[in-house]
Amino acid sequence: MAASPQADLPSIPALLRASRGAYRHAIRMQLIAAGLEDLPPNGAYVVGGIVTHGGSAGDLVRQLGVSKQAASQLIDTLVVRGYLERRPDAEDRRRITVEATERGRAAAEAIAAGVAAVDGELVQLISDDGAQALRDGLIALIDIRERMEDEAGVGRER
Repeated sequence: MAASPQADLPSIPALLRASRGAYRHAIRMQLIAAGLEDLPPNGAYVVGGIVTHGGSAGDLVRQLGVSKQAASQLIDTLVVRGYLERRPDAEDRRRITVEATERGRAAAEAIAAGVAAVDGELVQLISDDGAQALRDGLIALIDIRERMEDEAGVGRER
């Protein structure tokens, strides 16, 4: 049996693992330049998501796939370091909402600048069509993961 032409290419999981640091490094450099180097690594995802996309802290932390204890610790750290603040929910005083502070909004700007820098370089290297194909492929992988989790009944409740 002849070897596949793909056999000598790196696997997609290996490529995903090796490439994931591009955004992390770019974001970290922007945060340091803005004097916000104390933002914890997963904090960029939570703070950036709250400010940029209006996501809830709980939903964003769940998407990270960490335990409830780790999620609580991350939110506590972001509050203590001044990136987020807790407030009583205006509609239901028994609930607490988490919102970005001015420091959190500054961090979100730095995060967005880091993402834009990598996105811009990526488009220069592989074109707009290549970047869109990459997004499409990653979305397909997410769909596959969600289907597998649904079939196995795992992954959504932590």
